[in-house]
Amino acid sequence: MPEIIEFSGVALTGPEEERRGLWSVDGRLTFVRPDGAPSAILDGWVLPGLVDAHCHVGLGKGGAVDEETARVQAATDRNAGTLLIRDAGSASDTRWLQHRPDMPRIIRAGRHLARKGRYIRGLAEEVEPEGLVEAVRKQARFGDGWVKIVGDWIDRSVGDLGPSFPAAVVKDAVAAAHDEGARVTAHCFAEQTIDDVLDARIDCIEHATGLLPRHIPRLLDQGVPIVPTLVNIATFPDIVQQAAPKFPLYAGHMAALWERRYERVREAHEAGIRIYAGTDAGSVIKHGRIGEEILELHRAGLPPAAALDSACWSARNWLGADGISEGASADVVLYAKDPRASLDVVLNPQTVVLRGSVVDKDVDEE
Repeated sequence: MPEIIEFSGVALTGPEEERRGLWSVDGRLTFVRPDGAPSAILDGWVLPGLVDAHCHVGLGKGGAVDEETARVQAATDRNAGTLLIRDAGSASDTRWLQHRPDMPRIIRAGRHLARKGRYIRGLAEEVEPEGLVEAVRKQARFGDGWVKIVGDWIDRSVGDLGPSFPAAVVKDAVAAAHDEGARVTAHCFAEQTIDDVLDARIDCIEHATGLLPRHIPRLLDQGVPIVPTLVNIATFPDIVQQAAPKFPLYAGHMAALWERRYERVREAHEAGIRIYAGTDAGSVIKHGRIGEEILELHRAGLPPAAALDSACWSARNWLGADGISEGASADVVLYAKDPRASLDVVLNPQTVVLRGSVVDKDVDEE
């Protein structure tokens, strides 16, 4: 007998598209009523499993974590409704998690690539400019179609944010990744770094706190999305306080970036730039915070449906993953209310279904 779940509520197949009459049969969604009786009937508003577009499973404060810790991190994200993760760099090899049917789907980017001595110790593969192109090729072959470059960090010799690599080297590195069939994303805090990576034909920009009006036409023309990671940017005041005595210029710069975080996201959205939700979980940010990031994007000026879409339908489409469609894997999350009208419900999924199985959310929390 097939395993059948009936979803008795409204299924949202898009930000404004609603359907009734949805079932999971042996782990696959269908709008055609099956012949057999359901083994479970689930009520609630049904959405595709959420997407965390900037997450680090297998990463801790000092670098790689053990397998059990990585498993709990992934399970914590899953319990929050995140069923698809774009892992934006990890010191751990998490390919084993991709074979676990009880874990979220993970699209890996391999390891961060950073300048030697210019990033958090233990997190990245550190290279000098002359080694970046080869390192990009290596990570492109190791990952699942993405490479992550740390575009800027504090340059202690000048006391402020500075590019990690010369612009010409970044351009060659991005071209090398494209040659390998991979896309490239870059950690970018500062204003000039965004210019450099756009010149290089980057595929995505993380954080984008330095976004200026001059960048907007280029982002639109090149079709480059941003992942603001606002729950991570909320840590900037602590960074400012710690850095101010020794690096006042850097501290002031970071404070200014933090103060304009919402404004820049709102301007990007109003201009039509694609925005995706990412928590930057891993290292100092706890897992399972995708709902908080959705709410932060709403506070920044995205309407509820757009904030939800940043972690849902359009995010899945961007990453080549199915949403709620005939024959798609039954990876869905259910809420007690319509999240477009009551956005706060994203903090508390009523039911999570992964590969056609109801998730027991009472276990495996970080």
